[in-house]
Amino acid sequence: MFQLTGEYECRMDDKGRIKLPAGLIRQLGGSSLPTFVLNRGQEKCLSLFPKQTWDFTTQQINSRLNVYDTKHREILRYFYRGATEVSADSADRILIPKSLIEYAQLGKDCTIIGYASRIEIWSKSRYEDWLSKEPDDFAKMLDDVKDVLGGGMPSGNDPSSPR
Repeated sequence: MFQLTGEYECRMDDKGRIKLPAGLIRQLGGSSLPTFVLNRGQEKCLSLFPKQTWDFTTQQINSRLNVYDTKHREILRYFYRGATEVSADSADRILIPKSLIEYAQLGKDCTIIGYASRIEIWSKSRYEDWLSKEPDDFAKMLDDVKDVLGGGMPSGNDPSSPR
């Protein structure tokens, strides 16, 4: 499984292609990029999963949700809608289908962020708008999820210090 990080500005060309940033390419293993699955994400962005991550994620979802339960079935439909397998070309570009460009309202200027095992592709203006809504008290948000995180987050400047 990948552990991705980074925030990158990029441009989409007239054909709907975005070049993957060199920093993410290194994190994905360098010269031979994996196949990806591109899908609608939350907050009107796109989620780009390395195929290995997509397979693991869908296996988890499929094993926990029941297609015979109406709410579960709707969640599955929303999760899978727009999912498209894509590969990078020789110039490390991926082609984004028009329907996904429209969903995420992508223009020429885009922002790509890597976190956990996925990559998100945002319209630059939508991403900047989302950033402008950053909570005043991020530390409080972390406190609210500390139980989910297994007891808390490191504090101070030392990333290994317990809270």
